[in-house]
Amino acid sequence: MQKTLSDLKKTRPPVPHGTAARSQAPRGASKETAPTGNPGAPPASIGSFLRTGNHNSQSALRCRRGGRSRMAAGEENGQTAEPEAAVEPEAAGEESRSFKDLGVTDVLCEACDQLGWKVPTKIQVEAIPVALQGRDIIGLAETGSGKTGAFALPILQALLETPQRLFALVLTPTRELAFQISEQFEALGSSIGVHTTVIVGGIDAMSQSLALAKKPHVIIATPGRLVDHLENTKGFNLRALKYLVMDEADRILNMDFETEVDKILKVIPRDRKTFLFSATMTKKVQKLQRAALKNPVKCAVSSKYQTVEKLQQYYIFIPSKFKDSYLVHILNELAGNSFMIFCSTCNNTQRTALLLRNLGFTAIPLHGQMSQNKRLGALNKFKAKARSILLATDVASRGLDIPHVDVVINFDIPTHSKDYIHRVGRTARAGRSGKSITFVTQYDVELFQRIEHLIGKKLPAFPMQEEEVMMLTERVAEAQRLARMELREQGEKKRSRNDDDDTEEAIGVRNKVAGGKKKRRKAF
Repeated sequence: MQKTLSDLKKTRPPVPHGTAARSQAPRGASKETAPTGNPGAPPASIGSFLRTGNHNSQSALRCRRGGRSRMAAGEENGQTAEPEAAVEPEAAGEESRSFKDLGVTDVLCEACDQLGWKVPTKIQVEAIPVALQGRDIIGLAETGSGKTGAFALPILQALLETPQRLFALVLTPTRELAFQISEQFEALGSSIGVHTTVIVGGIDAMSQSLALAKKPHVIIATPGRLVDHLENTKGFNLRALKYLVMDEADRILNMDFETEVDKILKVIPRDRKTFLFSATMTKKVQKLQRAALKNPVKCAVSSKYQTVEKLQQYYIFIPSKFKDSYLVHILNELAGNSFMIFCSTCNNTQRTALLLRNLGFTAIPLHGQMSQNKRLGALNKFKAKARSILLATDVASRGLDIPHVDVVINFDIPTHSKDYIHRVGRTARAGRSGKSITFVTQYDVELFQRIEHLIGKKLPAFPMQEEEVMMLTERVAEAQRLARMELREQGEKKRSRNDDDDTEEAIGVRNKVAGGKKKRRKAF
């Protein structure tokens, strides 16, 4: 690997780097904005960090004149700068049409072409030039806006310039998101021989220790399992780490990973680059920003909590007694689409999946009580279109990029309004259109009003024929009874053999195998 990277470094065409060359693109931007700025503004390299001319240069001047730290000025500036940063990217996008204009090397530009990334997204236009200058970044953008590319490309380019093992660490809140980020890193870095390792719970720790012993370039991990390895795996440390990325940073902190994140921050070098990326900003993220980032630049593409323009959002106001009947009716009405249905608990996810299977739908569940292999299996079946309906808890609401999701259904309304933005962000991704339908029962009215207040929209009602729904109640009631029975049987089997299953016929075979092993042991 070392050889591959260094060879490429020698053979690739000369790319301008260093602060002077990297600031060429921003300098162009600052020329356009110069007439409106004050004439005594400092050089473009200071004024163009957010690729917006005026307010940044003023903050830089304030930093020089008032003896305050740049960090404080950055925070103060970040609050006022957000709305302006949200307006600017389109102009920047017109100026920088390709990744090459942002300063990305030819090798990585080719990799982007092969992945079908023709034009950088708004967050990429904002973040990549700043990251290539070696600054810390807080990236705020709605889901499906290409945040992964915004941190992966600068890291891979830095790795090309200074090849090194254990170069970057990416922390994610969920296991599925970790595997997805790993795929993107490997796709972008395939031509330069990048090695990645995914370190998540639910997978054998010994095989992970062996993978870490090979010293990959990029580690993608969930905080809990990484801390476990840092404490227990001999010879593994992150003292040479150069880049730390926290994707969906607000979720990492909300999931009570704060102690783990603190432990990780203590064992990695202070002299590093840190990127925080999220769709939503919370007080905890602001706290972390003060603790972990040095003089960060805020690249905010969405100034407020918002959903994508091409997403059609609806609600249905229904009695909770008939929720299942309404769900079946909608699935029949919109047949031919692929659905993601979000439930609030693992038990309800499993029950609804069994109910839909009994009615002949190709549904598959995904929740935290399934083993990791089954979770990945369920996700892959849905991605491969072998199943048209994925029922999931909020485990699948963050970051997962499944392009063909047409409809998101909030079967159980999310208790945290911000989770709504992430859930509906599973559809209408990367410029495509999509539909979301939220079920509102008599108990959910206040939660629904909070969601409307957060996104600043009044949602229209989804048109329904009540008589048609009531005709389904008998069949649905029978399917509910069967689902409850199956769920009870599964619970008993789980207790007896301490494993879980997503209603496949493999249970009997496994029991026979386990029984055979026990007999052989007794014989010995």
